[in-house]
Amino acid sequence: MPKNVKLRRPFLIAIVSLIIILVIWGIYWIVAKNRAVTPRAGAVAVGVATVRMEDAPLQINALGTVDSTYTATVRSRVDGELVRLHFREGQQVKAGQLLAELDPRPFKAELMQAEGQLMRDKALLENARLDLQRYRQLLEQNSIAKQQVDTQASLVKQYEGTVRLDQGNVDNARLQLEYSRITAPISGRVGLRQVDLGNIVHASDTNGIVTITQEQPINVFFSIPEVNLTQVLKAYRTNRNLAVSAWDRENRNRLSEGTLLAIDNQLSTDTGTIGIKARFDNADSALFPNQFVNVHLHLGSQPDAVVVPTVAVQLGKLGHTVYRINDNDTVSLVKVKTGATSGENTIIEEGLEPGQIVVIDGVDKLRDGSKIRIVNRAISTEEQQPATGQTQEPAARPAENAKTETAGASSGEAKTPVSPNATPSGHAAGGRQ
Repeated sequence: MPKNVKLRRPFLIAIVSLIIILVIWGIYWIVAKNRAVTPRAGAVAVGVATVRMEDAPLQINALGTVDSTYTATVRSRVDGELVRLHFREGQQVKAGQLLAELDPRPFKAELMQAEGQLMRDKALLENARLDLQRYRQLLEQNSIAKQQVDTQASLVKQYEGTVRLDQGNVDNARLQLEYSRITAPISGRVGLRQVDLGNIVHASDTNGIVTITQEQPINVFFSIPEVNLTQVLKAYRTNRNLAVSAWDRENRNRLSEGTLLAIDNQLSTDTGTIGIKARFDNADSALFPNQFVNVHLHLGSQPDAVVVPTVAVQLGKLGHTVYRINDNDTVSLVKVKTGATSGENTIIEEGLEPGQIVVIDGVDKLRDGSKIRIVNRAISTEEQQPATGQTQEPAARPAENAKTETAGASSGEAKTPVSPNATPSGHAAGGRQ
């Protein structure tokens, strides 16, 4: 082996050893720095809210479909050429208003024929009656056989029947002529016309000439789960005019206010829901047939109710539970008995007291007894302070920089205070039940 190779080997070993030492030192320095920056390693970052007592508005949210009160497809009752239209597409019309006309000449001709036949048979009937009267006078003088009188009386009856038949033909022809003028069967808004002028329309046409939908008032149909049925029926028995509000798809803008109209008479075994219909005046035409809306059914309010954000409540093997924060910055899994939903909140009947603090964000990472640190997702990591070592009581932490939120989602109801640490994700999650 050459001498220079023997000299290089210790040098290479020294270089490699130095690189390994530098790498190990760099890793140690990074880990140590992270430990210094990240307080309370192993603690789960959570958002929290304070348990409150308030008069909780009771509300059930559902997805509904706008349905016109009445819908009618305007069809011709007779066959004929469409010669006139008396409406504009999208126009509001009244019941009985003239919408279209067919060529009336064929119907006028049929009416004239029927009237002529009626006049002819009436004349025959009148002549037969005069003959019958003369025959009866001759019978009293024993100048004619009784059989001839009876035959004439039968002929009079025959002509009377013919005249009645002719009168029916006249009435039918007059009705056909009337049907050539097509009128609106209901009041409402007309849609797009289905037939142009000059076309032959038939009574059997499926699409008809145009469709009319009544929008004022208008109905909204929605369904609620079976578990809410008892609550709704109880409120409905107390107040037959329960308030219902319709909101847009994003649940941000209230479109209209109405009242509960009817509850279906049976549950759907397929979906476990029951159908409900609400009626809206819709004076500003904010609701449109077949439109999807968010429905808020208002059932009154429950006074002095203990409430927490709905996102804090979990459903598992133990039933409904929440994670309650302890004084030593740990959490306890608490079983609770839930009541009705109140907007973004849930009423707690047993298990919590006002002023306690519960976790609303980061629940999926927790176990009973887990260490936690309270954070506000709305601020940067550098601004967040660890919970350990704070001199104030844990219950006071959510009170710093207190904010308020609306208690009824976007229902526009009274505002109530909420924890500043209620994260945006936790707030949004409880918006729709």
